[in-house]
Amino acid sequence: MEMEKIPEGGYPIKGIDIAGYNRSSLIKNITLPYKLIKSFLQVKGIFQSFNPQAAIGVGGYSTFPVLRYAQAKGIPTFIHESNSLAGKSNKLLGKKATRIFAASDGMEKYFPAEKLVYTGNPLRNNVVSNKISREEGIAFFDLDLKNTTVLITGGSLGARSMNEAIDAGLSLLLKNEIQLIWQTGKSFSAQASAHAVESKLIWTGEFISKMEYAYAAADIIVSRSGSVLYELCAIKKPVIFIPYPHATEDHQTVNAENLVKKKAAIMIPDKDAREKLVAEILRLAKSKLEQEQLKENIGKLAITDADDKIANEILRTLNG
Repeated sequence: MEMEKIPEGGYPIKGIDIAGYNRSSLIKNITLPYKLIKSFLQVKGIFQSFNPQAAIGVGGYSTFPVLRYAQAKGIPTFIHESNSLAGKSNKLLGKKATRIFAASDGMEKYFPAEKLVYTGNPLRNNVVSNKISREEGIAFFDLDLKNTTVLITGGSLGARSMNEAIDAGLSLLLKNEIQLIWQTGKSFSAQASAHAVESKLIWTGEFISKMEYAYAAADIIVSRSGSVLYELCAIKKPVIFIPYPHATEDHQTVNAENLVKKKAAIMIPDKDAREKLVAEILRLAKSKLEQEQLKENIGKLAITDADDKIANEILRTLNG
């Protein structure tokens, strides 16, 4: 996706040939040493083309050869860890990193404490500066102001467990006048659209391009708990997290649990979504007091200037 989106934003991008370690099939790792060597040679060529003063990585296997090469050349390296459970690449790179930016607390167990800077996670400006009212958000989706509005979002591809849970309990939600902004992903779109034709309480689509309107309209949000978690802190709405169970080292569960411990969110395991999600939505919709408590607690965790903090720290470090 980034090979398309970054050029659209006006920035050049170069790809490298690299793959992560496959835990489910050892045979698929046979070509990994070759790809790693090739990626280092590609990185060498990229670095020689413009002689960078610093290298910045945000996790994932593709950052490893880039930052490891920079470290070997004595170029200052900076990493950002967006999850509550540090990834393998970041843990390996952190030992020689110049600074380590962390989105959440308690990261001393993964990184040298003297290198850590708690910055939060950079957020989209249209989320941070969202001035859209609930009324405008509701009107955008052609829904009704008087009804409780629940945003269901499983990310750009959708989330099967959420979609199936909502589909199974749809009649109960509609009976209780719960209206939905239901982002399904492509695979469940046709099925959800058929329901939307039958009820004015449902807006559904594969993808929501104007997410700021959905956030403004929502009274309750059901979501995965990857990096979107930090956006949800900033918008200060009650959230039910359904962590994606196959995320690397189950880091989405760790992310969600970090908020649950602070009474800032509700979490339902993915395997329990079909049985428990709709009942939890109905319970929370009836408890205005709990909604207010969740909004207050999640709002306390919001950091909206992470991008400035990271940029300023990098510049300060490079300028001595």
